Amino acid sequence: MKTQSSAIAPPRIAVTAPRERPGLGTLQAALGVVAFSLTFPSTAWGLEGFGPWSLVAVRSVLAALIAGGCLLALRVPLPDRRHRAGLAVVAAGVVLGFPLLTTLALQTSTTAHAAVVVGLLPLTTALFSALRVGTRPSRTFWAAAVAGAVAVLAFTVQQSGGALTAADGYLFAALVVCAAGYTEGGRLARVMPGWQVIGWALVLCLPLTVPAAALALSYEPVRLSAHSVAGLLWVAAGSQFLGLLVWYRGMAAIGIPKASQLQLAQPLLTLVWSVLLLGEHLTVAAPLTAAAVLVCIAVTQRARG
Repeated sequence: MKTQSSAIAPPRIAVTAPRERPGLGTLQAALGVVAFSLTFPSTAWGLEGFGPWSLVAVRSVLAALIAGGCLLALRVPLPDRRHRAGLAVVAAGVVLGFPLLTTLALQTSTTAHAAVVVGLLPLTTALFSALRVGTRPSRTFWAAAVAGAVAVLAFTVQQSGGALTAADGYLFAALVVCAAGYTEGGRLARVMPGWQVIGWALVLCLPLTVPAAALALSYEPVRLSAHSVAGLLWVAAGSQFLGLLVWYRGMAAIGIPKASQLQLAQPLLTLVWSVLLLGEHLTVAAPLTAAAVLVCIAVTQRARG
């Protein structure tokens, strides 16, 4: 006859880290998109007073100082060794690669033409996500994503007169490296706070960006003005740190593919800022494209992956 053990093990309780509510995650990702939509106009302002290499290096250093100050003030421990390779991908993609390539492109391209990159970025990010983290969005999701990307691409090409420029190589390279950085950052934001993801990525680049800033400033002339200073401060604090902070938190909450589709609105927002800040002119196609993009965003947010 079997005897029952007097010591009964307590039931195992699964403990999971608290997750952001989907509604809050969507809001955070949307705030990131608004911050990113100001990047190209702010970069154009910055180029009025800084050379392209100086602008990219100095913005990264300033953003790293802000992030490093926050990390030190809160006594955040160094990231685990297993996360450092992912942080290096984030650093290469969104801290160095995308800012440098788009800044070089904006020397000869308008912000409207450069919006081709961010118009295609959601679809590229979803593709990287499927390859890297194994997400499998539904067919409805993909159909809406492709439709939105096509609408934005057609609009931005029409805005630039349908002509391809020498800057397109920079823009499409920026598209690839940024999608890789977004995907890796969104994956890391599931296991560590989003602000620490971008914070450590920025700090990781300091050994490169500090000497690069000193070298670039010694070769490229600097003409300080209200526009150039404001543009530099925004791309450093707004786009490179605060925008990525809320963006990664949003991606961790609602998933990389759905968050990336919110970026379909970014080119149109960029064009609005370009009118208000740079004096560029839009065609009557803008409201029609905006409506089409908003429909695509609504479909992708409802589609189950």
